[in-house]
Amino acid sequence: MSPSVAIFLWFLLVVGLLRFDPAREAGNSAALWIPLTWMFIVASRLPSQWLGNTTRATATVLEEGIPFDRNFIIVLMVLSIFVLISRNFNWFEFFTNNFAITIFLVFGLLSVTWSDFPFVAIKRWFRDFGIYLAILVALSDVHPMKAVCTLFRRLFYLLIPLCIVLIKYFPAMSRQYDYWTGMASYTGAASSKNTLGVLCLVSGLFFFWDTMNRWSSRKSPITKRIILVNLSFLGMTLWVLQKSSSATSQACLALGCILILASRTKAGGLRGYLKVLIPFGISLYGTLAFGLGFDLNAKLAQSLGRDPTLTDRTKIWKVILSVDTNPLVGTGYESFWLGSRLQRVWQVFPGINEAHNGYLQMYVQLGFIGLLLLCWVLLSFYRSIWRRRDALSGFAPLSLALWTVLAFYNVTEAAFQGGMLWLTLLPGVLILHRGEIEATQNLSRMRRPTKISRQKSGVTIAPG
Repeated sequence: MSPSVAIFLWFLLVVGLLRFDPAREAGNSAALWIPLTWMFIVASRLPSQWLGNTTRATATVLEEGIPFDRNFIIVLMVLSIFVLISRNFNWFEFFTNNFAITIFLVFGLLSVTWSDFPFVAIKRWFRDFGIYLAILVALSDVHPMKAVCTLFRRLFYLLIPLCIVLIKYFPAMSRQYDYWTGMASYTGAASSKNTLGVLCLVSGLFFFWDTMNRWSSRKSPITKRIILVNLSFLGMTLWVLQKSSSATSQACLALGCILILASRTKAGGLRGYLKVLIPFGISLYGTLAFGLGFDLNAKLAQSLGRDPTLTDRTKIWKVILSVDTNPLVGTGYESFWLGSRLQRVWQVFPGINEAHNGYLQMYVQLGFIGLLLLCWVLLSFYRSIWRRRDALSGFAPLSLALWTVLAFYNVTEAAFQGGMLWLTLLPGVLILHRGEIEATQNLSRMRRPTKISRQKSGVTIAPG
């Protein structure tokens, strides 16, 4: 098959899915194309890269950016603000209901004042803030969870088949070569093999969760067609994931699917244990991986036939920690990978522009204060998921899996703030209205079984 025919068939497939998708929800707002465009960029490549810009990530490019990309993102932000204003979005209520993330964002904005590159830092802060605006466009829809599911489906309908087409028929666009070894790796429609791995990770979790969510009604003709589409995309996702050779994403997908199954169980006791086991497991992993001299990461890598240095990640971490930064407040928002600090790291590892560890990345950017604020945000997200757990049992398992995977994934990759995992987690953890949690908790209490106990004075009803 010629490449032009493959692209044409991909186009027909996407149009057919968008038009005749059995899971298509009626009445979706046209505004959903705004967050979809944002997510498409985050999950794949910048607009200029799609238009053929192959400029390497030099120090100048990292500092100044590319005007076309910047202008494109500004347009998306303006459109998002316009939609939210037209819907009379209550900004004050949103920020007070999500106090932890508000403080985190404010601290990031304040850090611009001590950055060596304040103009670059403030541009990057507003760029990342645009992600929240885009997500709020979906969450402010009349039917927010339906809008979010439609958003995810459209994204994966576009990107997963496109990755297959690019890998098979456009190798020049879908391969990268290692700086040191010259070995080729597949990137598909993404900008790197790790970004491709994250795309497959989120796609796999979404289609697995949606299939499990609909399984009880699988005898319905419409549900059968939806599950068939889900399984088809699960198969395509696993094929692309295998091509990406992203061991972290593969392990996280397995972990996420197990959690979705476990959190959907009807055994209330198991769910109660799960609520405690997840943070306990993360804490234990962190202790064994980075404390007590156990070096769990190296042992796990060796057991999987991988490099015990995690493909030189441990060496990268040592170099980054050797660079002088303010331990309390860091170098300022997105300011570490600039200037002399960038040149010092590039003397040892040319071309890298991330720490390959989200917690370390946060430390060098915003110091211990930023790292503590990030932990606060993660804990508030976790609490939000479990407070909604019973009443929003359909969506909560996916949010729980994404949260857990995000915590583990950032040990070997930097995926906080503007990353795909962070972006897909936000719809399930942000609170828009004051009565949202209370309403779901009341519904949860109404659903609890009751037992009738007869007493001498009459019949009393006690919670079961």
